[in-house]
Amino acid sequence: QDKEKLEIRKLNDPPSAETVRDMIKYARNVIEEFRRAKHYKYILCLTPTPPGLLLEICELSLEKMGAVFEESNVYMLHMMYQAMGVCLYVQDWEGALRYGQKIIRPYSKHYPSYSLNVASMWLKLGRLYVALENRPAGVKALKTAIAIMEVAHGKDHPYISEIKKELEDH
Repeated sequence: QDKEKLEIRKLNDPPSAETVRDMIKYARNVIEEFRRAKHYKYILCLTPTPPGLLLEICELSLEKMGAVFEESNVYMLHMMYQAMGVCLYVQDWEGALRYGQKIIRPYSKHYPSYSLNVASMWLKLGRLYVALENRPAGVKALKTAIAIMEVAHGKDHPYISEIKKELEDH
């Protein structure tokens, strides 16, 4: 699956191997910078990085990488996941949902069928849909998360009962 995970955008004039290498280097650097910025924001709380700046870093990086990488590329997915996290932090539910919707299909392709990473993303999407008053989409996403988690955790896991109760309450 490495080829799919590192998919390059299909262009009339494909990027050179050097351009791809440079973009991978850029992606790795920006991911590391983002981790450092988050570290200061959420852990140390010294000179905290404002969430708006973190989101801007994500968006600018996605724009730059998007010139070479497909959205299903792991570097793109990583930055979209970070952007989704920032949106959740600042309670921008629509923004978080937009990123989550872009992430879920490639996640489902890259990860095994019963991956908790995929279940976790469906869970986030379900809760976002419900919060944004799209109950049918929310129920469908939460049921998808439950189906994966029942295989991964077992049907009697307390976390699954919690999510089922959440479904009943809404």
